[in-house]
Amino acid sequence: MKENVKATVRNILTSYLEQNSLRKTPERFAILDAVYSISGHFTLEELSDKLNDEERFPVSRATLYNTLKLFLELRLVIRHRFQGSTKYEACYDNNSHSHQICTVCGKVTEFKSQKINDAIAALRTRRFRKDGFSLYVYGICSTCQAQLTKQAAKRKQAKTQ
Repeated sequence: MKENVKATVRNILTSYLEQNSLRKTPERFAILDAVYSISGHFTLEELSDKLNDEERFPVSRATLYNTLKLFLELRLVIRHRFQGSTKYEACYDNNSHSHQICTVCGKVTEFKSQKINDAIAALRTRRFRKDGFSLYVYGICSTCQAQLTKQAAKRKQAKTQ
């Protein structure tokens, strides 16, 4: 992640904590740095592992939950619920994005579409200011589709014999 983005989100967090007379704990900043060094989606467990293994900064599960809740309120992190799993993503510099979700294997792929971005930008809303969007497109990935096709061919071949 770009260093200027990390500095900006650290400033946002610092300002919020100071304005609300909250403690500027090292845990909050370590979690923020870890979140913004992960590329893409991550689970709470993956974040915990990163803090434990790579950063050598273990934090409790409760601290992770509470800190991510704060980051959600500050719009520094976005939460996604993909087919039974909750994943998070740093979002300060990326408020608009789309996801393809395979309904067979659960694989999530982010994609960009200028047409979708333009359509959302052109969308007229009443008494509502748009900040960004997330779009979820459900279907079957090419890998799963190939496996399903092979299985269907085997079944068809078995019936003809």
